[in-house]
Amino acid sequence: MSGEPSHPIESQVVLLAGAKASVSLARLSDLLAEVQTALAERTDEYEQRFEQIDATGDGVFVLADDGYWHELGDEIGLTRRETDAVARTHAAQFERDGRRMNRKEEFETTLEIRDVLAVSPEE
Repeated sequence: MSGEPSHPIESQVVLLAGAKASVSLARLSDLLAEVQTALAERTDEYEQRFEQIDATGDGVFVLADDGYWHELGDEIGLTRRETDAVARTHAAQFERDGRRMNRKEEFETTLEIRDVLAVSPEE
C-alpha cells in the first residue's frame, strides 16, 4: 500500500484526535484501518439507508443515525473506548471538511444529531 493510510482520515486529524483519545496513536491508526474495512463492506447498505455528503478528498461522509458508532463497534468487537476514539476522529475530519467547504455551522449541527462515518471510495 506504499505507506498510504487505508482510511480517509488526514494524518493531522489522526494526530490531533490521537492526543485526546484514550487509546494510543498506533492503536488508533490500526483501528481506523480496521473500521474502514467494516465500513467498505456496508457501502451498499449505507447508500440505501443514510444521507451522504461528498468529502473534500476522495470518499463520502455517511450521516448515520445517532448511536450507530456504538452498534458498529459492538458488532465488530471494539471496546467502548476504541469506538469513541474512532467516532471522534471521523467527526474531526467531518468538521475540518465543513470548514473547508464554508459549511462549518451546518456540519457542527449535523454532529449533534447524527453519527458521521468517513468512508473511502471502493477500489
